[in-house]
Amino acid sequence: MFDDRPDFAQRLEKARIARGFESARAASEYFGWKYDTYAQHENGTRGITRAAEKYAKAFRVSEAWLLTGEGIGPDGEVREATVPVMGFLGAGAEVEPDFEQVPPEGLFDITVPFDLPGELIAFEVRGDSMRPVYRNGHIIIVYREQRRPLEYFYGQEAAVRTSDGRRFIKTIMRGVEDTVTLSSWNADPIEGQRLDWIGEIFATLPPSAVRHLARHNDNRKTG
Repeated sequence: MFDDRPDFAQRLEKARIARGFESARAASEYFGWKYDTYAQHENGTRGITRAAEKYAKAFRVSEAWLLTGEGIGPDGEVREATVPVMGFLGAGAEVEPDFEQVPPEGLFDITVPFDLPGELIAFEVRGDSMRPVYRNGHIIIVYREQRRPLEYFYGQEAAVRTSDGRRFIKTIMRGVEDTVTLSSWNADPIEGQRLDWIGEIFATLPPSAVRHLARHNDNRKTG
């Protein structure tokens, strides 16, 4: 029988049944939810974006799975998540800002075999100055928006974009006045830098752990 409900509504019903509740009313009464609201969510007549977190916790699935189908489903299986690769990070090899004309959707997409929280993006490492952890070709997944102040990152590795548009994977150290020093394990430090953006690292993956989906621009060049 054809089910014309939105995908999120079908996943919500599947999660509820897998959790052992035979009806929407039984689940809403157990968890103390307003039945009419929950029924509308499961019927697909109302979106679940604002309620997805509580439903995910109640039904023991990931929020991402309810919303997109990616992540941890009701059977415990991890669905692949998709992340756009937005360019390259210099690690010894310097990525010049005027080279990359990155489209809004990124250079290409990858899938990773685990759930991802929030809005994340990825970069590909170029160079070996941050070996052995960050090798040439590794994929660095970071938060799209900078979530913490500069002071939080002192002494930590992060993806950074300098005020002149260059991107690196470096250790951020306090510099003189309002600048920072970008340190590497196998290269000289880059002093007197001001940062426009810091990407907090969520995960680092070798090339073998990701799968490329669609390439928009395969030109790769470093300075």
